[in-house]
Amino acid sequence: MLPSVAIVGRPNVGKSTIFNRLLGERKAITDDQPGVTRDRIYAKTSWLGRSFSIIDTGGIEISNAPFLTEIRAQVEIALEESQVVVFVVDAKTGLIGDDFEVMRLLYSCGKPVIIAANKSDNQKTAENIYDFYQLGATDVVAVSGAHGIGIGDLLDKIIAFLPDEIDEPYQENDIKIAIIGRPNVGKSSLTNAILGNERVIVSDIQGTTTDAIDTVIEKDGQQYVVIDTAGLRKRGKIFESVDKYAALRSMQAIERSDVCLMILDAVTGIQEQDKHIAGYALEAGKAMIIVVNKWDGIQKDDHTMNEWTENLRIEFQFLTYIPIVFLSALTKARLKTLFPSIKQSYDNYVKRISTSALNEVISEAMEINPPKEHNQNKVKVYYATQVASKCPTFVLFVNDTNCMHFSYYRYLENRLRERFDFFGTPIKMILRKRD
Repeated sequence: MLPSVAIVGRPNVGKSTIFNRLLGERKAITDDQPGVTRDRIYAKTSWLGRSFSIIDTGGIEISNAPFLTEIRAQVEIALEESQVVVFVVDAKTGLIGDDFEVMRLLYSCGKPVIIAANKSDNQKTAENIYDFYQLGATDVVAVSGAHGIGIGDLLDKIIAFLPDEIDEPYQENDIKIAIIGRPNVGKSSLTNAILGNERVIVSDIQGTTTDAIDTVIEKDGQQYVVIDTAGLRKRGKIFESVDKYAALRSMQAIERSDVCLMILDAVTGIQEQDKHIAGYALEAGKAMIIVVNKWDGIQKDDHTMNEWTENLRIEFQFLTYIPIVFLSALTKARLKTLFPSIKQSYDNYVKRISTSALNEVISEAMEINPPKEHNQNKVKVYYATQVASKCPTFVLFVNDTNCMHFSYYRYLENRLRERFDFFGTPIKMILRKRD
């Protein structure tokens, strides 16, 4: 699991702007009005080969202002989840009394604290950073989120404090399963059905589960870690701090897992949010299985399963390679069909392909269907090799990284899937220019 960095500070000091700079993209909502950031946003980035997660938080308000309780709860959760804290202050405003109150809160967490004096856009404001040493921190960096000044220095400080990847308390060969989906689709019921006991609270009330809960089981000589997660809600519908806490834990559960069970509700049908949640797991590069739960709750005939499968393939066009399992967590009907799919997806997720076999398939595919010219050039693949598993990742050394059309990229991916059976797992192909 990657170490995490929490970005905290008073409202309107530029936390979300700094967050975007650290990521290199505009992912957080920014506004001049204090307190615009209500959601915590969780994302991955890297610097000088070190990967880590960043948690953007709402501002800490010391006075009795709106959202005080909610924002403080976000910060406390972020501090609990992080290994390093970046305390963003306003160099234009200078040191104020509230900064001491915030720093007092941060000292209590016992984590390394880096002060980022934002809005250091010129020499005059940059000189104000020396006042912030009064807060007791030894690391103060002058930055400008708006102009990108000092971001590299801040990243150097962050990775200097980062621990190595946080070890999971499980064996390397344990298969970690994250059960994900909207609230009230039956995630906790499925967890209990798998475990054979009432390990997780089950309720018809949406959002009963707020923590990610780990349970280790053994089946047919294989050890599994089952992670039950809170339901992921739409971003615009996350209001209470407990929901934000649940969303953060769900995202981290996906990051920790090998296989994600994407739970759908057969009674309510496919909803747009289901696609968004599946997208989180896809973006994280995890093996996945679509599990249609509450299969006992609908009227069926001999064609129902085929019709559902066809519709799922249409609705989830970006996941045509993953298994689909139909079951009822309540009655345990068809539960025995789940673990063979989990094992198949995991085995393909960790699969390694020899370099000779890989190059043979790619050469053959390019001979059968030569690439067309794209960006005034034709792609030539000189050599390919697998550089990682979990998920399988291949580097293709080419003449020009910009001359492979997306459709041809997809064609080569499909040829690899046909020859080597990557059913259940995403695969990545990285184009690299040959020196």
